[in-house]
Amino acid sequence: MSNNIAFITGASSGIGKACAILLAKNNYNLILTGRRQNLLSELKVNLESRYSIQCLAIKLDVRNRKEVESTIQNLPTEWKKINVLINNAGLAMGLSTIDKGNVDHWETMIDTNIKGLLYVTKNIISLMLANNSGHIVNVGSIAGKEVYANGNVYCATKHAVDALNRSMRLDLSPYPIKVSAIHPGAVETEFSIVRFEGDKNRAKVVYEGFENLVADDVAEAVWFMLNRPQHVNINEMTIMPTAQPMAGVINRKS
Repeated sequence: MSNNIAFITGASSGIGKACAILLAKNNYNLILTGRRQNLLSELKVNLESRYSIQCLAIKLDVRNRKEVESTIQNLPTEWKKINVLINNAGLAMGLSTIDKGNVDHWETMIDTNIKGLLYVTKNIISLMLANNSGHIVNVGSIAGKEVYANGNVYCATKHAVDALNRSMRLDLSPYPIKVSAIHPGAVETEFSIVRFEGDKNRAKVVYEGFENLVADDVAEAVWFMLNRPQHVNINEMTIMPTAQPMAGVINRKS
């Protein structure tokens, strides 16, 4: 079994899946987690057959603290030497002014984007400290650096990820554990489909008229972070489509 093991949340699609494929190409064994077991199992079979690496595909809802703790604590011994954690699980729900916001949407975003990240990170850090090695990559958003109209609570959760990333970097600096964040702009994944609760037509409009980022663009940036020498830490990286100069502005072709 390879010495490189990566734990990826939200690995069934989008950025998480793209990171899994790229790491598999580079001889990482993978712990793939997410809520859709069928997609994780398909990815496991595909990656193991194509790249001769090993995968664990684990159904996991990061919002469930006890489930997260049990899953990580009960990993087989040989899988506990995790080198890389990619905190990718996250979502946006709804798009409205604060006074018209859906409280259920707010709670889902807060529970996933903030609390879920914390639950996973705390348990993985324990393993990294025991192994005296590790690299945590937090997938944030340009919404964690700026705000945009009707994005209020989602932006707040991603600002929290930005703050947590910097806090983790400070807290873990005495140890050989790196901490990095990637903050993407508009990436065409299932993000907008989830935000608009399955309305694919509405989601499609988000990416019309310009060349958006794709998941592979972000995965390649993550790989750059992971592939630096031990004495080099990329604290954070913001990656945007050329057509998007800031969070709420996209120059679309007429």
